[in-house]
Amino acid sequence: MPRALIAAVLSTALLGCEAASTAGVETPPPPTAAPAAEASPSPQTQAAAQTSQTPQPFDSSKAWEHLRQMVLIGPRPAGSEPLRQTRAYITRQLAAAGLTVEEQPFTVQTPIGTVNMINLVTRLPGRRTDKILITGHYDTKLIKTSVFVGASDGASSAAMLIELARVLKGRPHEFTYEFVWFDGEEAFCPGWDECGRPGAPDNTYGSRYYVDALKKANAVSTVKAMILLDMVGAKDLKLRKESQFGAAWLNDIFWTTAKKMGHGGTFLEGNGDVGGDDHEPFAKAGIATIDLIDLADYPQWHNQECCDDLEHVSARSLQIVGDVMIAALPEVEKKLLTQK
Repeated sequence: MPRALIAAVLSTALLGCEAASTAGVETPPPPTAAPAAEASPSPQTQAAAQTSQTPQPFDSSKAWEHLRQMVLIGPRPAGSEPLRQTRAYITRQLAAAGLTVEEQPFTVQTPIGTVNMINLVTRLPGRRTDKILITGHYDTKLIKTSVFVGASDGASSAAMLIELARVLKGRPHEFTYEFVWFDGEEAFCPGWDECGRPGAPDNTYGSRYYVDALKKANAVSTVKAMILLDMVGAKDLKLRKESQFGAAWLNDIFWTTAKKMGHGGTFLEGNGDVGGDDHEPFAKAGIATIDLIDLADYPQWHNQECCDDLEHVSARSLQIVGDVMIAALPEVEKKLLTQK
């Protein structure tokens, strides 16, 4: 993950950091309720079918398995064959849940040359066509000095989105939910800002392309809020309010919801600014955003301490974030309906 506020040069990452193993990995907790058998409506009929389906609980064992499968693929930098395999995995899982995936391909110039990238998009139609985006990135940092499998930084957000899409497709909602897996969030150079130029950062390639496409389509106003998940898998997860680009009202809803649910030990008060992430281009376009990220308390970030692997992430953390997301979204919708 990015961040200007952590200035370590990544080329000093530990040599020989091994790929993730399952040794010492915790067993995922059971879901909060037993899932009922569910239908798989087509995207065209989902909005009408929502009210007739039994709401599904967020199941961290499913999210954990998605995370584990991505880690087993290995390092997944933008433009690589392993990232293509990751896209195929995400697409298969969403298809199994009855959801259709759209690819948003684009080509960018990077410090290592021309790279082809692809954002993935799936939608849950609401009563309105205006959107709430639920997003995360699915690529991992290109690190040449160690094996970086990105269990929290990349896999946790990508896995969470798959499970959230499965759960939310059976719940009524006013706004259309659009899930986006961003490609190319990570910088190719060791530092977040090391190789960027004015107007051409070496990071957030997928989110910047998505916002540019919104602008070209004159559709920025159709996106009412953007929720970003990034690095939400750490065993001792500590989330703080990112306020540099995050909207205060969105932070307030999520932190109030978390405290009501007894998760004040995970959603901490205090500043959590990280110096830039995939929500930045949306905020600069005038869209309300929130970034749920644990950067400062995760020393395994980019393998600064070996390693961001399965031993350092937790299904319990995924469950906490998933439960808070499910509970907070109706409050987000209520707030949007009262705004003029």
